[in-house]
Amino acid sequence: MNHRFRAASLPVLMLVILMLDKTSADTAAPNILFIVCDDLNTHVSTSGYDQIQTPQFDELAGDAMSFSHAFCQYPVCGPSRASFLYSLYPESTGVLDNKADIRQRRPNSISLPRFFKQAGYWTAAVGKVFHSPKDQHIETAWHEYHRFENDELPVVAEAQRNFEQQFGSVDRPGNRGRWKKARQAAIAPLNAQTPPGHGPSGLRDDQHRDGKNARQVAQWLSEKSFGEKPFFIALGIQKPHVPFLAPEEYFDLYPRDKITFNRDPPNLWDTIPRDAINGRYREFGFELGKEDPPRRREFMQAYHACVSFIDAQIGIVLQQLKDEGLYENTVIVLTSDHGYHLGDHFLWGKVTLFDIGAKVPLIIRVPGLTQPGSRSDAMVELVDIFPTLTDLAGLPGHAQLQGTSVVPLLKDSRADHSKKFAYSVVSRRDDLGYAVRNQHWRYGKWPNGEELYDLDRDPHERRNVAGAPEMQRRLELMRSVLRQKQTMARRNRPAGSVDIK
Repeated sequence: MNHRFRAASLPVLMLVILMLDKTSADTAAPNILFIVCDDLNTHVSTSGYDQIQTPQFDELAGDAMSFSHAFCQYPVCGPSRASFLYSLYPESTGVLDNKADIRQRRPNSISLPRFFKQAGYWTAAVGKVFHSPKDQHIETAWHEYHRFENDELPVVAEAQRNFEQQFGSVDRPGNRGRWKKARQAAIAPLNAQTPPGHGPSGLRDDQHRDGKNARQVAQWLSEKSFGEKPFFIALGIQKPHVPFLAPEEYFDLYPRDKITFNRDPPNLWDTIPRDAINGRYREFGFELGKEDPPRRREFMQAYHACVSFIDAQIGIVLQQLKDEGLYENTVIVLTSDHGYHLGDHFLWGKVTLFDIGAKVPLIIRVPGLTQPGSRSDAMVELVDIFPTLTDLAGLPGHAQLQGTSVVPLLKDSRADHSKKFAYSVVSRRDDLGYAVRNQHWRYGKWPNGEELYDLDRDPHERRNVAGAPEMQRRLELMRSVLRQKQTMARRNRPAGSVDIK
């Protein structure tokens, strides 16, 4: 047990309990809508990507502040979510893969929704907030929680008709095992993660999990399920995570022959450490260093269709807030757990520290505080969300938190911000890769080498200049920054943690 944290956390918990009646009775306490998408990179219009149609993102950003330099702390679902839901860097959470449960690593730590629940908020969630169904912290974090599934895909109904024409009813004795295999074969191409299923689902919006998620939140708002309490509602959007399925109308928005992308040089990886590679490109059917434009456009179309689909679902919730007169007393945060490669650097998927893997969209709207359509270029991290929300809600400080409130930036995008570098890590075998990044440079340290990119001249991170003699002074500076970040990120590690190199 981390005795330092235990001593600090008990007074904080007492303060939160003491504020229960006050917060419950305070009609001015802001509601909070926290929207977190799964595997959403910066291929959205609010991040400057002009090939995508996300009108709901645009409308929200037009009434909020967008952050152009927001970064996750670990580009994988489980570790990233444990990190931002506790405002602890991954080295302090002890969660460095999708299997670890932070409640076992840090049983005395308090999650973001639990903190608000204990402070008198009505808390509820749908979809993927914590990583997996077993990780949802239902008893401690939520008053109400739902996790939906897609309706049966139309390909299954067709497969059943064909099966029954040949073998009779699927319920006939002897047919159940045979039908189970036939059904699995029918849905496998669309539901597969390796290679990822993709294409029109044949379902309506409301038959998809995210359609159900959004409509459940809208129902809570219309029925005032929160009663007299302020609410903290988390909308866990599960797309654009694979499989890339969405209703056909969203695929129609993106004709493949209209999709363009930046090409990387075939020799790109000659100067970049091999540990920087995520090998999932093979599972998508690609080769490192070789472009396959038709196949790349096929997957990009499907990913973009999923993004426009979730944009429409988020719009349902935002409109319901307005219809119920709640919009002007609700803080809205919209972000993603990490980025995603779509052929960038010849890579696919997550688990890298390039910008496309670590940078995320982040939009925050605070009624009466944020300037409509404002933008901040400050360096912010997902661990900053927890302290920002407690700050906005007027709740007491929490000694555990390693993030920094961005409320000063929300008031004035030009405000001085103490955080000059974003810090991210990712596992490589029994070690970690590290990245520190400011507006002009990104430095990466791997077990088998280093990266350094001049982002003003090389925004797509194609030319690693770590080996250039004239960059040695810059390299030493970035190494020093990394050491400082490592020390900071490990200061609250759980007892018994194995040392990380």
